[in-house]
Amino acid sequence: MRKLFLTLSLVACCLLAHAQMLQSPDKHFKLQFKLSGQGVPTYQLTYKNIPVIKPSTMGIETKDVASMLDGFTITDTQTSTFDESWSPVLGEQKNIRNHYNELLVTLTQKEQKDRYIKVRFRLFNDGLGFRYEFPAQQNLNYFIIKEEKTQFALHGDHKAFWLPGDYDTQEYSTMTTNLSEVRGKMKEAVTPNASQKPFSPTGLQTPLMMKSKDGLYINIHEAALVDYSTMHLNLDDKNMILESFLTPDAVGDKGYMQTPHHSPWRTIIVSDKATDILASKLVLNLNEPTKFKDVSWIKPIKYVGVWWEMITGKSTWAYTDVESIQLGVTDYTKLKPNGKHAANTAHVKEYIDFAAEHKLDAVLVEGWNVGWEDWFGKTKDYVFDFVTPYPDFDVKELHRYAASKGIKMMMHHETSSSVRNYERHLDTAYKFMVEHGYNSVKNGYVGNIIPRGEYHYGQWLNNHYLYAITKAADYKIMVNAHEAVRPTGLNRTYPNLLANESARGTEYESFGGNNADHTTILPFTRLVGGPMDYTPGIFQTKISAYNPDNDSFVHTTLVKQLALYVTMYSPLQMAADLPETYNKHLDAFQFIKDVAVDWDDSYMLEAEPGDYITIARKAKGKNEWYIGAITDEHARTATIKFDYLPKGKTYVATIYADGKAASYDKNPQSYAISKVLVNSKSVLKQALASGGGAAISIKEEVSAETKKLKKI
Repeated sequence: MRKLFLTLSLVACCLLAHAQMLQSPDKHFKLQFKLSGQGVPTYQLTYKNIPVIKPSTMGIETKDVASMLDGFTITDTQTSTFDESWSPVLGEQKNIRNHYNELLVTLTQKEQKDRYIKVRFRLFNDGLGFRYEFPAQQNLNYFIIKEEKTQFALHGDHKAFWLPGDYDTQEYSTMTTNLSEVRGKMKEAVTPNASQKPFSPTGLQTPLMMKSKDGLYINIHEAALVDYSTMHLNLDDKNMILESFLTPDAVGDKGYMQTPHHSPWRTIIVSDKATDILASKLVLNLNEPTKFKDVSWIKPIKYVGVWWEMITGKSTWAYTDVESIQLGVTDYTKLKPNGKHAANTAHVKEYIDFAAEHKLDAVLVEGWNVGWEDWFGKTKDYVFDFVTPYPDFDVKELHRYAASKGIKMMMHHETSSSVRNYERHLDTAYKFMVEHGYNSVKNGYVGNIIPRGEYHYGQWLNNHYLYAITKAADYKIMVNAHEAVRPTGLNRTYPNLLANESARGTEYESFGGNNADHTTILPFTRLVGGPMDYTPGIFQTKISAYNPDNDSFVHTTLVKQLALYVTMYSPLQMAADLPETYNKHLDAFQFIKDVAVDWDDSYMLEAEPGDYITIARKAKGKNEWYIGAITDEHARTATIKFDYLPKGKTYVATIYADGKAASYDKNPQSYAISKVLVNSKSVLKQALASGGGAAISIKEEVSAETKKLKKI
């Protein structure tokens, strides 16, 4: 028996010395993993026999122990298949299939006293996820990461939709160039921001969207980012190799690890159809199921807020014009109000009235709490206490008034990036919210991080963001995090994380404007990781109408703003403009009132990153569908199909369309609303203006009038 065992072991060793192969369930993807002659882990990936990732090295460079880069032997491999369907608490579809083939490879460094790690690959029908795992063992307990050395060797100079690699901000305009042009365009790409730290002339952020010359759409990102530094990509533009580049801490270290531990998943989503990238749930599937037993308190939210008028400069967050404030010392009752403070009781009641009249869910109020006079740029530690209102903001009265109207109040916690101050106050702030009827919070991290020297996307800050989310769950509070790390699908595990900003949002339309193609790119990049609080719905596109000193304008038509509620998925959607403006366009506002924010299913009808997107979605639990179609600066005709509708039934489609002379820069408020009859065989050719769009609601409406409508 002993002889037989040795023979089998020798055979196994011979097999393990060769490449390990893995196919996706549909066999379109093929992964090969093997070791180089120096024991360096390498992998490569093909899709439909087209190279996606050429042989690329893997490993972890460490600071305090021998590095995990080479000298490995394969000592075990395991393969398995997994197939399930699961239902997100909130999402783009009611049921998500999680189907993959897995390869788990154990790599041992004999010269390091048989120290070992594992690499786990999961190959789906839409791409690959893999991660490093560090089991607890005698020779590996604690270690410090100097750098993760994961390569993505590309098969060509791809067209890329990229942001500059930066440890502190994602709020850049997307550049669209070939990868070989990144170095020459980097200076132009790095525009001023409240906090920023670009790290390389060829550094890039994830999600990175690319298109190869042979027609493949390739997206590289990460999933389940927990207790680890955020991954950026550094481009070797001579060899077209991307390599992971982690965010450091204040002393330059890139991760403090205690086994057992593992890295986030590195994700590669691939297809020969752009719509498949939009439909992919790979990032979500690589996250763990929800940690919460009770999710009944987690609800989608459609809201208005005291926000846009401050963003445009019409009003202020601050109560006074005094430039130096000390909490607990400054007596606001003795200071002269500036007369432009928006978060006052009477004005907030107007927003509550508007929300109640139009059956919205909540009202956000920014600038309600003391400290805004010197909140930014002073690197103050004790900048806010999150519980003390300004003299003109009556918390109890507004709670009573909102409750009487059936409206929830949404809390605002700007931290000014004084993270340790926020953590000191977190329990008190959440208790205050519960006592006053707030069940959701928008928090922000504007400016340089305190403790000084830390970055927004380092391991310490990523742990803080998750701490704020899990602590909020203790109080049944939903979170909308701004300026936090870009999402990696953690909303599956922690569904009270409704949305993040984590990109250049609508606010920049008041800061010079977003490019007309901006929202035709974000669903392929930022939204791959999770929902965004983009804050659409701006009807008055000339900012000077609110602030004569601001000549910015919104780079979309009014109708495109409607379409964004469908194309920019989020269970948290703001009607961001002012009530008085909506009251001038109540016919168009009807779409915002009607459109769902939680869905049974989604259908990606047509798309090309940077050019156009058309998406249809079915409202959760209703026989209603909503369609959004958007284009960049070029007018086009969208082809809209309805084959997802139940066969044999006819529905009324209300079409919100750009006017014939509409354009985002010259005639943005021109629109037309019409109704037609549609069924599953209908096809609509819909004109979209420059920077424009179309929004369609589809409902069962049976009446003598609807029967007379035109059929398409």
